[in-house]
Amino acid sequence: MDRDFDPGAAAARVTEAILRDTLHGTDRGVVVDSPPGAGKSTLVVRAALELAAAGRPLMVIAQTNAQVDDLVLRLAEKAPDLPVGRLHSSDTDPYDKALDDLPNVRKSAKAGDLAGLDVVISTAAKWAHVKNVEPWRHAIVDEAYQMRSDALLAVAGLFERALFVGDPGQLDPFSIVGAEQWAGLSYDPSASAVSTLLAHNPELPQHRLPVSWRLPASAAPLVSDAFYPYTPFRSGTDHGDRRLSFAVASDGSGPDRVIDEAARSGWGLLELPARHTPRTDLEAVRALAGVVRRLLDRGGAAVSERAEEPVPLTADRIAVGTAHRDQAAAVRSALADLGVRDVTVDTANRLQGREFDVTVVLHPLSGRPDATAFHLETGRLCVLASRHRHACIVVCRAGVSDLLDDHPSTEPVQLGVTVKFPDGWEAMMSTWDHWSRHRVAWRP
Repeated sequence: MDRDFDPGAAAARVTEAILRDTLHGTDRGVVVDSPPGAGKSTLVVRAALELAAAGRPLMVIAQTNAQVDDLVLRLAEKAPDLPVGRLHSSDTDPYDKALDDLPNVRKSAKAGDLAGLDVVISTAAKWAHVKNVEPWRHAIVDEAYQMRSDALLAVAGLFERALFVGDPGQLDPFSIVGAEQWAGLSYDPSASAVSTLLAHNPELPQHRLPVSWRLPASAAPLVSDAFYPYTPFRSGTDHGDRRLSFAVASDGSGPDRVIDEAARSGWGLLELPARHTPRTDLEAVRALAGVVRRLLDRGGAAVSERAEEPVPLTADRIAVGTAHRDQAAAVRSALADLGVRDVTVDTANRLQGREFDVTVVLHPLSGRPDATAFHLETGRLCVLASRHRHACIVVCRAGVSDLLDDHPSTEPVQLGVTVKFPDGWEAMMSTWDHWSRHRVAWRP
C-alpha cells in the first residue's frame, strides 16, 4: 500500500461528502457506489441516525427481509432509544424473532401503525403496497443496484429525496421474464433502479466509497481491476496485516497444497483434470468438501487488524460458493458425509452481502462444454471472488482458458443500451490468468 495513502481518512472524507449532500443538498437524489466490504450498511445506518437526529423522519428501503432485519438490528445496537418501525408482510414468519427483544422496535403489517416513528424500514415489495400516506421527506435505498427500475417507480411517490447506496459490480436485478423487448427504452423495467435514475437525472451527485475493509491487500487489486475498472478501490489493510496459519503440517495432498498456497498468497486454484461433466460434478464436489474438511482438521487460525491474538478458523467462518442450487445441495451432502456442520454453502445470489474468513468456490465454468451468458455473468463471479477476508480457494477443471477462446463474447450491442464493461468474458479471462499463478494441479 502507498505509505501516503490513509484508508481511514480517505473513507471519512467521502462519507462526510455523502452526508453533506444528503442532509444539506438540494438534489432529489444522491448516489453512492460501494465496492465489496466498503461499509454500505455502516453508511446507511449512520445516514439514518443523522437524519433522525436532525428531526427528519425517513423510510428505508431494502431488497430482502434479511437485509431489513439486519439494518433494524444495527440501528438498535447504535441507538437503543431510537424509535424504529419494522413494516412487514402478513406471512406466518415475517421477520427475525430477535427483533422481539428490542423495546424500541415496533413491528406491524400496516404502515399506519408505524406513523410518527423516526425510522421505518421494509422491503421494496412491501413498500409498493403502501398507499394514501404522507410522503416521507427522506428515504434511503439500500442495495440499490439490486432493485429493478419498476420497483423504484412503485415506491417513488412515498418520499421527496433519497440516498441510493449499492454495489455496481454485483448481480443485476433478478427478473423471471426476458427483457429483450425493452432493451434500449428509457422505461426498461428490468434495468437497475440506479442506472435508470442516472439516465434521466445525470446531474445527481455521485460518490464512490474508496476502500474495501473486507478484501485483503492480496485480493482488492484483482477484484478492482476485473470488476470495477471505472470505479477503482483499494484495500483498507496492507500486506502482512492479515495472516492465516495452520497448526497441522501439510500431508502433501492437493487440498493441503492449495490451502498452503492460499494461506501464503490469498488465492489458490485447485485444478482437476480437464473433462466435460454434469453440473453436479461428483469429483469436483468431493474436492470442495475435502478442502473444507482439511481447513478444519489442520487447526487454522487467523490474525488480522481486528485482533492481535490468533482467532481459530471455525466452520461458521468458512463458506462454499457455487453458481447453481443443485451444486450447493451436492456440496452440503458431501460435507455431511465428512461430518462437517455449520459451513455456509450457497449460490452467489444468496451470498451477496456476506463475509467470511475463507471461501471455497466452484468455478462457474468448471467442466462445462460451453460458456453461456449465465455462467459468464460478471456479477456472479464478482460475488464469488469477493466474500473473503483472508483467502479464497477456487476449484475448477482444467481447460477454462481454451473454453473462453472457443466461446468469445457474443453479447449483442443494442441501441440505447450502455455496453457493460468489463463483460463476463473479459472478467473471466483476467481472473483466470491471475488464479493460474496460484494453481495446484491435482488428480484425485
